[in-house]
Amino acid sequence: MGALDEPLTKLVGDRTAKVLADSLKLRTVGDLLHHYPRRYVERGQLTSLDELEIDEHVTVLARIEKVTLIPFRGRKGDRLEVVVTDGRSRLSLVFFNQGWRQKELKAGAQGLFAGKVGVFNRTRQLVSPDYQLLDEDAGSDAAQQFAGRLIPVYGASAQMPSWKLSICIETALTKHLGDVGEPLPAELRERHDLIPLPEALELIHRPRSHADRERAQSRLRWDEAFVLQVALAQRRAAESALPAVPRKARAGGLLDAFDARLPFTLTEGQQKVSAEIAADLASEHPMHRLLQGEVGSGKTLVALRAMLAVVDAGGQAVLLAPTEVLAQQHHRSIVEMMGDLAEGGMLGGSDLGTRVVLLTGSMGVPARRQALLDMACGDAGIAIGTHALIEDRVQFQDLGLVVVDEQHRFGVEQRDALRAKGEQPPHLLVMTATPIPRTVAMTVFGDLETSVLDQLPAGRSPISTHVVPAVEKPNFLTRAWERVREEVGKGHQAYVVCPRIGDEEPAAEPKKKRRASEEDLEDVADLGAGSDERRPPLSVVETAEMLVKGPLSGLRVEILHGRLAPEAKDEVMRRFAAGEVDVLVATTVIEVGVNVPNSTAMVIMDADRFGVSQLHQLRGRVGRGSAAGLCLLVTDMPAASAARARLDAVAGTLDGFELSRIDLEQRREGDVLGQAQSGVKSSLKVLSVLEDEEVIVTARAEATRLVAEDPELAAHPDLRTALESLLDEDRAAYMEKG
Repeated sequence: MGALDEPLTKLVGDRTAKVLADSLKLRTVGDLLHHYPRRYVERGQLTSLDELEIDEHVTVLARIEKVTLIPFRGRKGDRLEVVVTDGRSRLSLVFFNQGWRQKELKAGAQGLFAGKVGVFNRTRQLVSPDYQLLDEDAGSDAAQQFAGRLIPVYGASAQMPSWKLSICIETALTKHLGDVGEPLPAELRERHDLIPLPEALELIHRPRSHADRERAQSRLRWDEAFVLQVALAQRRAAESALPAVPRKARAGGLLDAFDARLPFTLTEGQQKVSAEIAADLASEHPMHRLLQGEVGSGKTLVALRAMLAVVDAGGQAVLLAPTEVLAQQHHRSIVEMMGDLAEGGMLGGSDLGTRVVLLTGSMGVPARRQALLDMACGDAGIAIGTHALIEDRVQFQDLGLVVVDEQHRFGVEQRDALRAKGEQPPHLLVMTATPIPRTVAMTVFGDLETSVLDQLPAGRSPISTHVVPAVEKPNFLTRAWERVREEVGKGHQAYVVCPRIGDEEPAAEPKKKRRASEEDLEDVADLGAGSDERRPPLSVVETAEMLVKGPLSGLRVEILHGRLAPEAKDEVMRRFAAGEVDVLVATTVIEVGVNVPNSTAMVIMDADRFGVSQLHQLRGRVGRGSAAGLCLLVTDMPAASAARARLDAVAGTLDGFELSRIDLEQRREGDVLGQAQSGVKSSLKVLSVLEDEEVIVTARAEATRLVAEDPELAAHPDLRTALESLLDEDRAAYMEKG
């Protein structure tokens, strides 16, 4: 065990080590040295107190303005009130029965004050905060420690304020800086003018200037980018070395027959991406490819052509969808596109055809038994389904391709279980409906080759998007419902989307912890921060009732959500697609995959409660035919709010890649590599996947080159150690399974 793996108990003692572990998850010397400051302040540069948020745990640098000792009335004890200021705003510090602090808390002194922001009598305050005075005449260790240089402010906790953490880190730097290894090869550091790691760690924690800090961050960004890209490069190399059965479409086969029946020409983008996939499928090593593109760019068609090529080559293909509605929609649309080619071996089916089966968790026993039999004996060349496809009883005769739709909805174990059903590793095509900025794709999906569809098929109509401020301008909402009636009057159809179903269990009942079902995944809205302080989000059930009785009376209105019985969901979607329903009031169950070209209008209620990318996905359900699309974003948030700014951004552009960037900028950076997308906790502290494009791109090239020369990193022991540190048990499982 190296010095950096040494438990903190040896460095700071049992009590402090326990606090560091419990509150900040810091357990080793290495953890401590890599816990970087969140920000820095200069002596005299006071914290802006008017930016503090209620309930936030803060560390502020402020000047004491006033100190008052107030005895309690009619009982023993007192309250010491200290007012600190940044020159514009004030913050109250309150200490109970600690009058002796008057001797050191004197007007004019500067200090670091840490605590949880609360409110009393409309005044923000910290109750019994920790503090450290920084003036030289106070004679404190901290004052001497921070004299003449930037003061680091760390992500801290109530039990471990920033300056106490700083003292622990100072101890680690003093004792162990010489033990820090060097994961970056010397020639790489020289090529990119990077300082050694020990120097970078010292300067990130002890900068005397902003130039010091920038030099340190530049080096540490490279560490994070390079080590992660090495892990991904090793994974790519390992996957490319595995054997796989080549799957090449045969001339005059199923794929050619399908292409001959297409009533349109593939876009240049679809042809290019299809060629990339075909080359991968023909290889003796498994394909690992990410297929992403704009909403409505035809990803499903490209994936279907890949599946048909595999069937042509004697194999089977499976399409894994996250929800029953999406699986049913895929099954319905694929069967319609294929016609008699989807009825292989059946009366009236094409001699070139195959069988396309559907498998979901709530199917009846006879249908389920038949689907399992068709897959096991090979009659079904294409299987489409939900998590039900992963169960042990599901067997394939020769699984050649796994297509995963909306991959962020699936855990690593689920994908791995499906891929394990092939005798040799099947080819893998991952589809994501949300456009991903290039650097995010290289970081989150860095083990996959990436194909991008950036063209919309001919005949797609433009979509106009408008924000409807329901509270400020009620007449705008009235006009929104009039527009829906107008579209229906022209023979078109409309969606109304709500963030909630409306038949939930009473709030008083405790929520039981359980695995998410397919139905739970179907109705996922991003109920943004602070939603508990507002009225409950609008629901499908209540909204549909209001519309039928009010502005849309006389129209054929139906509801759709994840808790409906599977047969009911399928029947509603069938009737809507057939034009037998004018207005469909739904949850986000329609977010992806739903394709009804006659739908031209969408009204999204409480639109501010959805994420930017989610709104873009929803909007993509209209404008899919020859008539122009209309999307109305209804909100009661004020014009100056951040929520309205998000909606204005959606209304202002149809570029999904730009909206994806805006969406990610508004999340915490950790979310990019977080569980929501990859099942992996974030290791990024100074690297921004959105802002550090040059570093990420260059690091990927350097990592690929190094792994090609030294796959096991035999000549780079410190890099190997850094990699082991990055890949804890859960993360290693992710990398191994993919």
